[in-house]
Amino acid sequence: MNTSRRPMLLLMVATLTAGAGNGISIVAFPWLALQHNGSASDAAIVATAGTVPLLVATVLAGAAVDYLGRRRVSMLSDALSGLSVAMVPLLALGFGTGAVNVWTLSVLAALGAFFDPAGMTARISMVPEAAEATGWSLDRANSLYQANFNLAYIVGPGVGGLLIATLGGVQTMWVTTALFGVAIGAAALIRLAGAGRPDRAELQEKVWPGIVEGLKFVWSNPVLRTLAVVDLLLNGLYVPIESVLFPKYFTDLDQPQQLGWVLMALSAGGLLGALGYAVTSQYLNRRHTLIVAAVTLGVTTTVIAFLPPLPLILGLSFVVGLVFGPLGPIYNYVMQTRAPAHLRGRVVGVMSSLAYAAGPVGLIVVGPLADAAGLTVAFLALGAPMVLIGLVSIGLPALRDLDRTPQPL
Repeated sequence: MNTSRRPMLLLMVATLTAGAGNGISIVAFPWLALQHNGSASDAAIVATAGTVPLLVATVLAGAAVDYLGRRRVSMLSDALSGLSVAMVPLLALGFGTGAVNVWTLSVLAALGAFFDPAGMTARISMVPEAAEATGWSLDRANSLYQANFNLAYIVGPGVGGLLIATLGGVQTMWVTTALFGVAIGAAALIRLAGAGRPDRAELQEKVWPGIVEGLKFVWSNPVLRTLAVVDLLLNGLYVPIESVLFPKYFTDLDQPQQLGWVLMALSAGGLLGALGYAVTSQYLNRRHTLIVAAVTLGVTTTVIAFLPPLPLILGLSFVVGLVFGPLGPIYNYVMQTRAPAHLRGRVVGVMSSLAYAAGPVGLIVVGPLADAAGLTVAFLALGAPMVLIGLVSIGLPALRDLDRTPQPL
């Protein structure tokens, strides 16, 4: 193995296996909740429990990465995430399947969600040094990193749907635990500049002032601030689709495999979109890519609202993934090039936290709305604002900085 490529390959393995574990959880947690009484509100409770901790956890994760070290945080995060999902079958083994109810699932989903962002933040923060060691451009490295991340969400939900159909939702969690174990092993072998113990001389003496420093940096940078707000709004509208509406629809049909296929189609499109960005980044405008993605998401959601046949839902889901695939590499590039190395973890954490902030609101509203007014109304209530966000983004001046070369840090 080429030594210079070893860190990037190990980083990819850790990202793939941890992401696949999370991808299985995305299917398994709502499915287990819906098995009790088929209520979209119950699924929304579990999904919300898996989202609310992200608001705080991602900010703390960024500080942990900068203060404790990237490799160490990646390993610790995956160990704790693995423990949280392993508790599902352990509870069933010790106390019976009745112990795996909406409330215990909510607690375990919340614990997993609290630990996951630290690992993701740590791995994103290692990309620039891994790219340098490999001799790749940062755009190419982020493109392949994001494609690998999206691949995890093809493997995870697809395998999750099949495992639920064959083993059941509870036993499926053992596979998730094993995947987190592989991620820990891969991260332990990574050797990169900046991945080990940080230089405390560059950091605030206390953690809280360090967190505030990251918040101030993001808010004072117009392009980071604007991206954070746009991402917040789009995530608040999109998360309920994947976490509540699709699971509700396919649970009513008793088709866990089809839910897995839809999530796989989203990720497959995202994989190709992210991979293609390594080439298209040389020709396409970043700002235009963001605007097209927002409008496309709104239009496709509006069509899906009328619950067309499965092949059309799969095709539309693939298109959504395709146009959104380049956004991850773009966001990562902006964060990595605008933030100095000693602040990188906190900037990634703050941006991620803001992206998750609207998710719980959307989940709390959409679950009861779907139960009361039906899935079509719920889908339409999410699709129209997405189109509006895309149109408003056309006039946002800060987004023009996406295509300007940043000043050297």
